[in-house]
Amino acid sequence: MEEELKKSLAVLHKGGILLYPTDTVWGLGCDARNKDAVAKLFKIKQRAEYKSMVVLVCDEKMLNRYVKEVPAVAWDLIEAADHPITIIYPEGRGLADSIIAADGSVGIRIVKDDFCRDLIHKFGKPIVSTSANISGEPSPSSFSEITKSIIEKVDYAVNWRQDETNNTRPSSIIKVNMNGEIKIFRK
Repeated sequence: MEEELKKSLAVLHKGGILLYPTDTVWGLGCDARNKDAVAKLFKIKQRAEYKSMVVLVCDEKMLNRYVKEVPAVAWDLIEAADHPITIIYPEGRGLADSIIAADGSVGIRIVKDDFCRDLIHKFGKPIVSTSANISGEPSPSSFSEITKSIIEKVDYAVNWRQDETNNTRPSSIIKVNMNGEIKIFRK
């Protein structure tokens, strides 16, 4: 795993795009603060830029750096979650503009997966996570399900868990407001 982390970090530091296993499905990722890398990712994904992407962080401390204020209900949701949960927070900050939605909100997930957590921790910045497919196509749960056209467009395909099927589903997505109101987008 250490060698794959080193190679992945080199790509992220250069503003490149990774194809990597996440705590949910295989994903495309880059430095969530680098607007050029994020623009390249949108192009590979063939996704309209008005549709923001999820950001992964390694811990609560990093979450607090990229959200103006975390609503109390979000901490309860994170603690109670028994599978990966992406929370849409009211006001993101310090990220590439296209990662933050038009209303100022941002979707962030604190990862529990060892590879992702170590990668983000060593990088010291959040990374984008979007499924490794063209927008509108099914999300790959294993490396073998990723199309050749996606693989050819990334700067590095992580050679970690490529032979495993990821049995988890995409994360739940829940939007929270400062007043404690929640809205479930995906269970």
